[in-house]
Amino acid sequence: MENQNWQLDNPWMGLGVIIATFLLFYIVGFISNRKSTSAKELYVGNSNTGALVNGLAMSATYMSLATFLGITALILQLQVPFIMLWIQLILAIPLITIIYGTSLRRMGAFSPTHFIRDRYGKSASIIAALFMILVSIMYALGQMIGIAVTFETLLGIPYLTGLIVGGLLIVGYITVGGMAGATNNAAIQMVIMALMFIVPLGAIMKAVGGTGWYFPPLLYADMVPAMLDALPTFFDYQFSPKWYFSIIPALTIGALGLPHLAMRVYTASNLKSARAAMVWFAFILGLVFSATYAMGFVGVFATTTQGLQISPEDADKLTIILNLVYNPDWVTALVIAGAISAGVSTLSGNLLAIGALLSQDIVATLKPNISQRVNLRLGFVAIFLGGVVSILLAIQPPAFLVVSILWAFGLAGVTNAPLIIVGVWWKEANKYGAMAASIVGGILYIVVSPFVFPSIVLTGHAVTDGMGLSGAMLAVPVSFILLIVVSYITNRMPSLAKNLTKQSDIELVERIHGWKDIKTYRYNSKVGAGITVVLSAVVAVWALMPWGM
Repeated sequence: MENQNWQLDNPWMGLGVIIATFLLFYIVGFISNRKSTSAKELYVGNSNTGALVNGLAMSATYMSLATFLGITALILQLQVPFIMLWIQLILAIPLITIIYGTSLRRMGAFSPTHFIRDRYGKSASIIAALFMILVSIMYALGQMIGIAVTFETLLGIPYLTGLIVGGLLIVGYITVGGMAGATNNAAIQMVIMALMFIVPLGAIMKAVGGTGWYFPPLLYADMVPAMLDALPTFFDYQFSPKWYFSIIPALTIGALGLPHLAMRVYTASNLKSARAAMVWFAFILGLVFSATYAMGFVGVFATTTQGLQISPEDADKLTIILNLVYNPDWVTALVIAGAISAGVSTLSGNLLAIGALLSQDIVATLKPNISQRVNLRLGFVAIFLGGVVSILLAIQPPAFLVVSILWAFGLAGVTNAPLIIVGVWWKEANKYGAMAASIVGGILYIVVSPFVFPSIVLTGHAVTDGMGLSGAMLAVPVSFILLIVVSYITNRMPSLAKNLTKQSDIELVERIHGWKDIKTYRYNSKVGAGITVVLSAVVAVWALMPWGM
């Protein structure tokens, strides 16, 4: 079953699906965003999105094209341990609402960096915004690569041509649609993704002999005995406890800092709707993520027991290859619609976040008197430029599709998440601590990654380092330590403390938690801060110790 030329026999069928898909997205985006008259409406819509639509949109934003491509390749490589990684990815989004989403919405901040500006001041917010632009571009990079790979694999279009044409189509759609269009489209895209992933997967499972094919997310367990006979090591948790723990700072905490995910909280009509959207999100995402693991399981099963041969460079294409082998062309053409929808939905959030970061968190911060009309135009330009930069970076992409996406999680966890978590729950956090945490933590994370200085890594294991697991396990606790310790010290230095707005910070923290009376003792525990520093130091030291796999 070896085939090095994985593409549709009838590429025109796939091209027709792509044209129809983009036409639908453009129409919905134009209709949804035609009334936007301010930059805020561009980034949060009209803040009247219902719970179900918002839950679908959140799921679509979080899914990304990596779900169809790079994630299944990771399952081929990691096998059962990937389940632990997947659990952390699912856990992170409800934590956005539980830990700080409600608080940020209550204060009227519609992006994490907006909160950082109000909580820590202009300088800290600009530093955080610059790091978040890098995070968003890295995240968008994976989607651009995936779009081009999909076009190349299914339609035979050269990678560069697919990248430029597909990338510009997506950037144009997002620029036209804004957050209102992105949210409505994302709900449609999530339905397309779920159907075009789960239904074809059922057909593949039936073809390889699975009797639970009618509900593939969970009922592929009847294939387990055959897998154990053919590949007994599949279910071994072959990594050390340290590896599994490192997923928490890299992915769970990292997701809390991703701007394009947190922005979804603010499109809801009210807090009750935002919380209900999280319930829908957890259900929908759990269903599709379970199916994603089933797809990876079937891929390993097919390569082990069915004679299917997939070269390492084609591992990212596992989902597409399984459909090409076991399903007719028209089914694979529909899978294209799901893959394109996954890439477009996440890119929407990425590019809207870039637009908000540039126009709202940098330009509007430096020039607060800029007119709404100019700011709105600037937002559209920023979204378009962010997309163009992502396209240019994807010309010479990382070898592993999902790496740039997961690495972005860790950078967000280092430079953004600690500022939000500590800033919401500890009044003593100040701008000096915030800037130290972002700058030092961010630089440390970049230095120990394999992308900038390949010789300076913590483990030497390509997957662990590439996903940012080892770097985040060191840099995230360092960021928490710096934020708390520097804030505590500078609050007690008269020469620096005179430049702090302590009373305003106290009132802000009280207000975002919904208190009408001001009590200094709330959210001001020195014991809690001390415990956080000690635990963070233990984790950082553990990260520096030898990694046993």
